[in-house]
Formats: sequence, C-alpha cells, structure tokens
Amino acid sequence: MKRIGLLSDTHGFIDPKIYDYFKDVDEIWHAGDIGTIEVIDELRKFKPFRGVYGNIDDYSIRKEVPEFNRFNCEDVEVLITHIGGRPGKFIPTALAEIKRKPPKLFICGHSHILLVKMDAQFNMLCMNPGACGYKGFHAVKTLLRFSITGDRIHDLEAIELGKRV
Repeated sequence: MKRIGLLSDTHGFIDPKIYDYFKDVDEIWHAGDIGTIEVIDELRKFKPFRGVYGNIDDYSIRKEVPEFNRFNCEDVEVLITHIGGRPGKFIPTALAEIKRKPPKLFICGHSHILLVKMDAQFNMLCMNPGACGYKGFHAVKTLLRFSITGDRIHDLEAIELGKRV
C-alpha cells in the first residue's frame, strides 16, 4: 500500500498545513504550477516527490520535472500533467497521451477547481486537487490524499486548508 498526498498550483507557496496533512503519506505528487525551485526542494526534503511543470514554471523547474509524468504506483498506471482538462473535455495534447495508452489514474491541475470523476470512455479515474497556493481565483485552498493498494485507489480524502486570502 502507498499513501499519496496530491497537490497543485502552489505558485511558490507551501502552506505549513501541508506538512500536517501529508505527515503519513509515502509520496507527494505535484500537478504543476510549482512556482519556485524551492518548493520542489522543500517537498523533496519532506517526502519522496513526483511532479510535472505547469505553464507558470520557468526553465529551472522544467529541468527538474517533465510536462507529462507516466509511472506505475503499485499496480496502477498513473499519468500526470498540468493542463489536462476533464472527462469529456481533455485538451488535445493530454487526449493524445491518454489515447496512446489510457492510464488507470489521470491527474492534472491548472483549473484551480477540485474534481474527482470517473471517465467512462477511457475507464480511468480523473483527479484534480484544486489549488493550494494564494494566487488564482479559487476561494479555498485544497489538496487530495488517497491510498493505492495493488490496482485499487481508495480512502480518498478532499482536504480544505482554509481560505485563499
């Protein structure tokens, strides 16, 4: 079993509450718009880290993490990118990557809107953790926390860190 902490759109800010909510996770996954290389460094010091770059991320972050990150966690194939869309409305680059080999779990950020939804067409679970930084239009900072055991994704929790202000 692996416990995962999922976040996105930090825009250079790590809310200290993240450390409390992610203290028992095995890995932290970041769905882009990291903001600064220091965010990656701090999260790597805390837990094993996987991520992707987002549209606001500069060359230093793009050297550290890819645009698309495809890997297996337990028996679940995972695909993470920053700008992906949502079931029924994937952006063309994400759709091409999904069609190439549909993952069991597709993760993206960018919208600042928390969403967890099954995609029936590709038989995959789609997750967007919303945004946990202070920049953007979201009213509440959010994260996701879940577990993967074998080929099961379970114990999903949507976490609110408080108002964005």
